[in-house]
Amino acid sequence: MHLQNKVVVITGASSGIGEACAYAFARQGCRIVLAARNINKLKEVKQNCLALHAETIFVKCDVSIESDCENLIAETIEQFQTIHILINNAGISMRALFADLDLSVLKQVMDINFWGSVYCSKYAMPYLLEEKGSVLGVSSIAGIKGLPGRTGYSASKFAMNGFMEALRIENLKTGLHVGVICPGYTASNIRSAALNKDAQLQAESPFDESKLMPAETVADYMVKMLIKRQNNLVLTTQGKLTQWLNKFFPNLVDILVYKTVAKEKDSPFT
Repeated sequence: MHLQNKVVVITGASSGIGEACAYAFARQGCRIVLAARNINKLKEVKQNCLALHAETIFVKCDVSIESDCENLIAETIEQFQTIHILINNAGISMRALFADLDLSVLKQVMDINFWGSVYCSKYAMPYLLEEKGSVLGVSSIAGIKGLPGRTGYSASKFAMNGFMEALRIENLKTGLHVGVICPGYTASNIRSAALNKDAQLQAESPFDESKLMPAETVADYMVKMLIKRQNNLVLTTQGKLTQWLNKFFPNLVDILVYKTVAKEKDSPFT
């Protein structure tokens, strides 16, 4: 698959992996649709894409609102008449013990991470099917192994993985490509923007973000994944090892994951 002139819709495009994707696909000669809630940041990203000679529009969109997702697809069709690739990237995290948190935290995380992917995929589906295009979900290792202190985040990513897998199997004979990428810890603002037990912003990352996988690296993997039409891709040695060990030694991985999270700055287990 070549990406020249393909219409790519990217949710969560104002920062992190979504922003990096915008530039990676712009360099491939794609036509870009940027979606997020932060209009000022979207304008910035659009200008950077235009500097890469990519035809680009942006649409303000809160993916947790179904009508916003419907409008995102409608605006895309009005501008470009079709959609070749949908990147379900918009996401939010949380960090708190389940026993302590307000249930509104889980609802907000599920509404954005899971339902946002469902809404966008549903309204884009007729055009993706017509083009035999691709829908790609940005998941997480937390969608393969439950992450303590992040019950809502893990639940949303497990749900996304199941949805995308079922969607792929439904479309074995339609030509639609359905893929899921699971990055490890990636440098972005997702942790500083994560919700605490009271649904307020955490405001500070527990990690040294400079030591994490750059968002640009994840975006480059996503470009290659779409060109090759791969179904699943787990990034980082830690992620691949976790996935493999969990198949054969799940109880051991439970202990290792607990110990890893307990070492985080301000961990709920310390």
